[in-house]
Amino acid sequence: MTNEKTDITKTTQSVAVLGANGHTGRFVVAELLRRGLKPIAIGRNAERLAAAGFPERGIQCRKAVVEDDEALDRALAGAAAVINCAGPFMDTADAVARAALRAGIHYLDVTAEQPSVQATFERHEVAARKAGVAIIPAMGFYGGLADLLVAAVMDEWEHADTIEIRVALDSWLPTRGTRVTGEKNTARRLAVSGGQLEPVHQPPAERVSILPAPFGRQTFVELPFSEVPLIARHVRTKELHTFLSTIALRDVRDPSTPPPQAVDETGRSAQRFAVEVIVAQGDMRRRIVAQGQDIYAVSAPIICEAVQRILSGDIRDVGAKPPGAIFNAASFLQALGPHLSVEISET
Repeated sequence: MTNEKTDITKTTQSVAVLGANGHTGRFVVAELLRRGLKPIAIGRNAERLAAAGFPERGIQCRKAVVEDDEALDRALAGAAAVINCAGPFMDTADAVARAALRAGIHYLDVTAEQPSVQATFERHEVAARKAGVAIIPAMGFYGGLADLLVAAVMDEWEHADTIEIRVALDSWLPTRGTRVTGEKNTARRLAVSGGQLEPVHQPPAERVSILPAPFGRQTFVELPFSEVPLIARHVRTKELHTFLSTIALRDVRDPSTPPPQAVDETGRSAQRFAVEVIVAQGDMRRRIVAQGQDIYAVSAPIICEAVQRILSGDIRDVGAKPPGAIFNAASFLQALGPHLSVEISET
């Protein structure tokens, strides 16, 4: 889609990153640089921005807090888009999205929080469409990746009877931000049941699946993240349920589990992941599996690919939308080839 706003932003290459000095934010800044875009590093603390080494790399640093609209407006000046990596997003998404709308620029974040996604859609769709900008919450590993996988595997199908998503992690070493968000996010998790968003049944359902190496046989428990409100926004299905491997759940619930440890020069951890999506329509079943390394690190190429496509005008729509409604999912996933392996099959 091409409109007046995307024509203008095509020539603007500065992208603001809120929470740039955080764990995911640093991956995002590095990925923007790799793609030839100009990150503007924004954080609450100027000393921490400097300690992240941004000034030495020629990256402009700006201080702002989400409680100060004027500071946010100054921090976003000159940017074509803002990537919000500063969670919990229940505390930050609304303020940053409003600042993006005041500036007339695109907004994306990496939330895994269902309430944040729902609020972003409900509060900003009308204003975003009027402004001709894209607002995309949950454009990371949790949320956006599964939404794109569902859109790609459904292809020409206009509806599904059931969609099941299974997220396998060989470990989950959570960041401090993940732990803080987990403590604050006490809302009941939602799935789609009978065609409607409903709280997950208790006790949660379990599944067993055989995944490609190194995973093999895995046990999963129903635990949905931000992919549910994304998918439910644009895909018709009677049932939509997400399951997390019990290995990952054990790690993230253990307060003694350490944070991620870098194992290569990019800062990635050794963690491996697989996301399996099974879509059924009548007697037909389709399956897609994506595999890669480090759920935090992979969020950077996912969200930066989204920004690059938006700035080039390679989008289907504007407004507050899930990624599967804005991008060509198959093309998008193909572009992530260096970071993801994706396999589709019919069963």
